[in-house]
Amino acid sequence: MKTTLTAKLKLHTTPEQFQALRTTQLVYRDALNYVSRYAFEHGKMSNKVGLQEGTYQEIRARYRLPAQMACSVPRQVGATYKALWTKVKQNAVLRKAGKTKKRYKGLDKAPKYVSPTLTYQLGHDYSFKKEQQVSILTLEGRVIVPYTGYDQHVTLLQHGASIGAAKLWYDKPHKQFYLLVSLEVETPGPTQEMHTRVAGVDVGIRYLAVSSTTKGECTFYSGKSIVPQANHYARLRKRLQKKGTHSATRRLVAIAGRERRLKQDANHVVSKRIVQQHPHALIGLENLTDIRERTKRKHGKKATKKQRKANARHSKWAFAELHAMIAYKAALHGSMAVKVDAHYTSQACPMCGYTSPENRPRKGLLFVCQSCHYTLHADLVGARNITMRTLLIRQDWMSTGRLSVGPDVSSEEAKAVRLERYAELRWSLDTSPRASAGSD
Repeated sequence: MKTTLTAKLKLHTTPEQFQALRTTQLVYRDALNYVSRYAFEHGKMSNKVGLQEGTYQEIRARYRLPAQMACSVPRQVGATYKALWTKVKQNAVLRKAGKTKKRYKGLDKAPKYVSPTLTYQLGHDYSFKKEQQVSILTLEGRVIVPYTGYDQHVTLLQHGASIGAAKLWYDKPHKQFYLLVSLEVETPGPTQEMHTRVAGVDVGIRYLAVSSTTKGECTFYSGKSIVPQANHYARLRKRLQKKGTHSATRRLVAIAGRERRLKQDANHVVSKRIVQQHPHALIGLENLTDIRERTKRKHGKKATKKQRKANARHSKWAFAELHAMIAYKAALHGSMAVKVDAHYTSQACPMCGYTSPENRPRKGLLFVCQSCHYTLHADLVGARNITMRTLLIRQDWMSTGRLSVGPDVSSEEAKAVRLERYAELRWSLDTSPRASAGSD
């Protein structure tokens, strides 16, 4: 089983090397925008072969990019258009089903590339040398630059890891270049003998994560010291955007970097603690794909001021990033993350199975079952429901030999069958299949 990591290498450039890399980066971005306009004018084309045939000669002549870079440009633009077409089709399905009225506008005009991120192919555009040096291709030829990085990543680069493509990223506020290298590390595949434990993780705002095990152990990861600071950056960004001056724009760039690093660091810390606390376990995570479209929430003019604030608050934290960090760190530590349905995890009583929005008065942190009057922290209820659903996945794995890493979202019938099975689950510290599943 292979796990993909990204090694962030700091490049120590001379002034001449810095200028060569920066010029190459900006020219590459101009080429991306040219191909993007070409794709838009030719039916919003996403086929990378067609884009390369139509633009390769022009890229070479106008932008003087080397051959491999000239091939990477249409490939990257094609991937962008393909992703946008996927979102358009998903939006059409949701609109037809009445789950949203908002039309996706990502293809109303040609996508514009703003960030000057440059893609390099190993062996063609860059290669590693001895004594922690890397050879990088520019418009003026190759430059050999020393680098530093996280010790474990540098060790993997030198011994054992499979190296893939890289991206040249420029940190504008600090005027510093970084090379983001994709690494593939061989990790043990999932086995029933190895993954003997089960845990569930519920994510949120007031508590970034709450984990629970089948033995009743639970851990809360509070966002009290972090989320208010992120909200402060959001309010400040709103004021600066309204101001619109050049100095406000410069300030926005600095704030964006701080906010991103704040969230990334918090997610790293939480994910590391979760994985370390649950070794050799199946860790259940909620499938949050299209969660905003799947949940009935008011938007726009129909929403009250309180509802709009709630929507903004739930859109701020990078839950997908947190899930991704848990997934790859779990694989490196002998565990494995799987996705389970997010439906009704915070509304279903783990003791009697009664499901209702009224079980969470005012959508607060207190869960009170309206049927059996079971009372518990609402986020812990969500984590326990996720734990039981993950345990069900493990039981199916043991009986069929196939491990499901994500719920089947291809049909409503499959979803209905899963929800029916979930309704029969009952929380118990006895982790036997009969006591935990309740249906056998």
